Amino acid sequence: MHYTKKIIGLAAVGILAVGCGSGDSAAPISSAPTAESKPEAVQETTAAPQEATLPVVVDGPQKDVLDRSTDGQLKVLPKPESGAPFTEQVEHRLQEQLLGRIKVPGKTSAECPGGVTQKAGAVSTCNVTYEGAVVPYEVKISDSYKEGGFMTFYNAKPLKGLVVAKVVYNQLFEQYGSRSDATKLACEEFPAAKAVDLDGDSGLTCQYWSKYGNKGDGGYETVRVKAGTYGPSFEQVR
Repeated sequence: MHYTKKIIGLAAVGILAVGCGSGDSAAPISSAPTAESKPEAVQETTAAPQEATLPVVVDGPQKDVLDRSTDGQLKVLPKPESGAPFTEQVEHRLQEQLLGRIKVPGKTSAECPGGVTQKAGAVSTCNVTYEGAVVPYEVKISDSYKEGGFMTFYNAKPLKGLVVAKVVYNQLFEQYGSRSDATKLACEEFPAAKAVDLDGDSGLTCQYWSKYGNKGDGGYETVRVKAGTYGPSFEQVR
């Protein structure tokens, strides 16, 4: 069986429109351009080779990893009503932005414990949860914000990376599945999602059988999973 982290790393830029005389109302939010998931350069570290077969076989792409961030399955419903409080609109939008980046449907929630301060340059903290993993966000209102303005621009920056199992499995297959020297792709059993330091070692590993492994005699090569800026990346273990 196979599952699939994406990992989130890009800051999201948001805009919310304020309805005249009726409080805040949701409006399309422009986001920083997203890039297709690109594995970072493979690095090498020293450790004993992994010879035991890992339990989760990865033999193809993961069907739950969607092609488009705009897929309807990545929408969070219900959407806040027109005139909903600004904080509620931001909480909703952060969930959809996270889902749009990892492209894997899942249970989400969001909370900005102290609310989102709607003042120029104000910084607030929000927590977005995906399948039990909590990613803290820093939400900063634009320095050019003026009270009473129709639009509120803000920047939402994740302070942690998110490793999503199905995304990792999918990325492993994309990166190693077409290589002539790599077969028998597998990973250890991952949690559905795990929040880790950005660009940090997740503590999770995958492997593939390489004819160049074991000093050229053939054997398993082990890779550590890291939370890269554009998604999961793999660090070769030697």
